[in-house]
Amino acid sequence: MFCELNEEFRQLVKLGNNTRMTMLGKGKVKLYLDGVHHIVTDVFYVPELKNNLLSIGQLQEKGLAILIKSGACKIYHLVRGLIIQTRMTINRMFV
Repeated sequence: MFCELNEEFRQLVKLGNNTRMTMLGKGKVKLYLDGVHHIVTDVFYVPELKNNLLSIGQLQEKGLAILIKSGACKIYHLVRGLIIQTRMTINRMFV
């Protein structure tokens, strides 16, 4: 999914359960949502992870607004408006 990847970038990342994994790169990912291309920058490549994760903290640092309410997660861009929305799964994840 990376459209650009710096594989020389190496760092440890700490997960929510306090385990640490090695990042084997950092780059940009191009997403195609509802007919619009979006570029997400500073994405870490962690091959040990079984799922792709988005950091709510990093999204808000990029100026996005996140609303989690009534089993739904919505992400807003200040100019474009709603750019992503998803429902909570049975195991309380937002896929």
